[in-house]
Amino acid sequence: MKKVLILSVALMLCMLKNSNAQTPEVFKQKGYQLTFINQDPTFSKDLSAKLIKTFFEVYPKLAKEYNKNTAKKVTFIIDTAYKGVAATWQDTVHFSPVYMSAHPGDIDVVTHEVMHIVQAYVDFNGPGWLTEGIADYARFKFGVDNAGANWSLPAYKSTQNYDNSYRITARFLVWIEKNVKPNLVIDLNNQLREHTFTDDSWKKETGKTLDELWKAYIANPVV
Repeated sequence: MKKVLILSVALMLCMLKNSNAQTPEVFKQKGYQLTFINQDPTFSKDLSAKLIKTFFEVYPKLAKEYNKNTAKKVTFIIDTAYKGVAATWQDTVHFSPVYMSAHPGDIDVVTHEVMHIVQAYVDFNGPGWLTEGIADYARFKFGVDNAGANWSLPAYKSTQNYDNSYRITARFLVWIEKNVKPNLVIDLNNQLREHTFTDDSWKKETGKTLDELWKAYIANPVV
């Protein structure tokens, strides 16, 4: 009986600990609401606070620049079942506690992921590499501490191509805006969300095809 009692108490304490860890916290600032759900009781409170602070710092800026009608209520989940870095679905971002705890300086994972919420490419049929490239472009432009994560856009290499996605595509977009068409990303983002983007969009916006833009980029890739 004594052993059963001890086990029962231990089980209750464990359940209570996990329950407390998963109690949603709701924060409101600047017209936006963030619900924060932590499934990992060992996750750093300081890191949680940084994730929350970064959201309220960057999300209103991204909304103003790219989609004023973006979701006003967002959810962050420190998801013990998620094994990647982070992933976004609709208005919810799942963060890996393992990755974030090992890379506490990579706070602008938030910036990349919430840009996906702002993009709102529902039933999107455009190129995935461009979606991710735009999200990393947003991180480059609006990130709060990319340097602290040792995160930067990579120098051009001959093995790269515009559809390599993420930072490689982001750097290409930065170059286009500097040398060919300012604010191109705003235009492409609107077209992708409104389902008006086509392969001809590059030509219509810049006067050059995508391949022609890439050829010009690799001839002088300085940004």
